[in-house]
Amino acid sequence: MSRILVIIVLLLHGSIHLFGFMKAFRLSNIHQLSLSVSKPWGILWLVTALLFWAALLGFILKKDWWIVFAFVGLAISQLLIVVFWKDAKFGTIVNVAILLVTLPIYGNYRFQELIKKERENLLSKSKSSAANTIELVDVAHLPKIVQKWLQYSEVIGKPVPSIIHLNQKGQMKTKPNGKWMSFSAEQYFDGLQPSFLWTTKVDAFLAVHMLGRDKFVDGNGEMLIKLFGIIPIVNEGPNEKMNSGALQRYLAEICWFPSAAMNKNIHWKVVSPNTVEATLVVNDMEVSGIFTFTDEGQIVSFETQRYFGGDEDAKLQTWHIQTLEFKKCEGVNIPYKCSVTWKLPEGEFNWLNLEVTSMEYSYN
Repeated sequence: MSRILVIIVLLLHGSIHLFGFMKAFRLSNIHQLSLSVSKPWGILWLVTALLFWAALLGFILKKDWWIVFAFVGLAISQLLIVVFWKDAKFGTIVNVAILLVTLPIYGNYRFQELIKKERENLLSKSKSSAANTIELVDVAHLPKIVQKWLQYSEVIGKPVPSIIHLNQKGQMKTKPNGKWMSFSAEQYFDGLQPSFLWTTKVDAFLAVHMLGRDKFVDGNGEMLIKLFGIIPIVNEGPNEKMNSGALQRYLAEICWFPSAAMNKNIHWKVVSPNTVEATLVVNDMEVSGIFTFTDEGQIVSFETQRYFGGDEDAKLQTWHIQTLEFKKCEGVNIPYKCSVTWKLPEGEFNWLNLEVTSMEYSYN
């Protein structure tokens, strides 16, 4: 809807600027302009119209340069409005409206261009799984409950995916007493070497939205959140705390591609018959977490000590993921609904409830 609005406003606002040109060169009797317009000013009115139309063309063609023409057009348009204030003062409202509509669209465009490059980078680093089929003998060295998990998940007899692509939706909070905000997200995992890219759009309130990205690539974790894709709210990492937190997230989320349990970087230790500790090592960094299962091998929860934030003052807190509902995607049983909670000294903070809406495995 906002895209259609931009097209209409740029077209009409550009056309209105022809009035000054037509009056200056006496091409028509423009009653809306009571002030006289000299030919130099008339040419500037025409130039402004052409700038808005050029911006319109670039916007329709999805060219990066359209915003430059729009902003230059806005600047000259406002100059003309000031000079011819008596006749054109209401044009200020239109210019402000154009600015408010175009900035978020441009911010979203620039943000998606960043994500596109980062996604291509992640996919280019992916190694081939050679579509190796998982056999019982391949998991015989794992703890019994992990073997049951792989059997329950029905990955036995299926190939190992190299890339996992998810779409999600849900609600999140930024603080315990905050309001729930709806979000949609897209995520790519490398199923063979730990890395992921998660992008989201969060509807904060009314027409206000945030764009976010969380990633772990080449051993480095980063988080970026921008209001309207323009104004940075969070820009953390890579640093030790962000790196470990992102790697812990990868470890927790192998519940969506259980074949990763066979990854040589993951070491399993039995805690109890239905509980195991998984330790994931990447380069010189090591993180651990506790997986709990039912007797049948269905994942119940994952819990670890994770930094609450990524700044220098961030402290380790208990991070808990609870599975809620299961379904089969790509022939694999996964927990498609989960809740995520921080267990803080002042109380539990359930900050995220998510649902996997689609999942796709790729085999290079």
